[in-house]
Amino acid sequence: MSTSTTAHAIDLTMAAHAKDAVKVFGQGRTEVRALDHVDVGFETGRFSAIMGPSGSGKSTLLHCMAGLEPLTSGSVFIGGTDLRELSDSQLTVLRRDEIGFVFQAFNLVPTLTAERNITLQRRLGRHTVDREWFDTVIDALGLRDRLDHRPSEMSGGEQQRVAVARSLINRPRIIFADEPTGNLDSVSGTEVLGFLRRAVDELDQTVVMVTHDVGAAAYADRVVFLADGHVVDEMHDPTSVRLLDRLRQFEG
Repeated sequence: MSTSTTAHAIDLTMAAHAKDAVKVFGQGRTEVRALDHVDVGFETGRFSAIMGPSGSGKSTLLHCMAGLEPLTSGSVFIGGTDLRELSDSQLTVLRRDEIGFVFQAFNLVPTLTAERNITLQRRLGRHTVDREWFDTVIDALGLRDRLDHRPSEMSGGEQQRVAVARSLINRPRIIFADEPTGNLDSVSGTEVLGFLRRAVDELDQTVVMVTHDVGAAAYADRVVFLADGHVVDEMHDPTSVRLLDRLRQFEG
């Protein structure tokens, strides 16, 4: 993947960076400006969360930074690569090889076993599976005894753990997680958040998570707050109490 010539202006300690990012949906009287000249970066080897009220632009920011939605204007960099400079096929390869995804809906293939779901991206890219790394991931996520099970034979928490393992298998530059605990009970949600935290601390991964849940955001190293398409604040070393206080200030 080629590095953008404009990337010299980007802090390459960032796994992902949005620069002057604008995203507009609709036009004329129906126009909605979901992102309004956003500048934000997410550091390599850190767990970051994005919070904000409904309609603040947090999921739009995540999808644009992951290359799932194009910006109206501005730039998104993954490492030093400017997504604007990539063809559709190059963008597909970058998403497959350098980005991991975890969504609220588990998005597993129902006819495949857990193991086949986890390794699907590797096989689609015609890459061999690093069995040592595979073993590290599945043992970290406690999936050893579920590898032969299909999604219908697993609980929601187990399915989301498979989705997390799938996101890790390529050793991506960055993992984007959009409300990853939204469909889970509190126990399963806590387990998944713990695994994402361990992925950063023990497996040297980078995670950026959208959430509305202060308990989930408290697992992060840093929380970025959005409102009306703007980055309005951030917090390092968050706790649930501090996050609740900050969110009340926004509501007030």
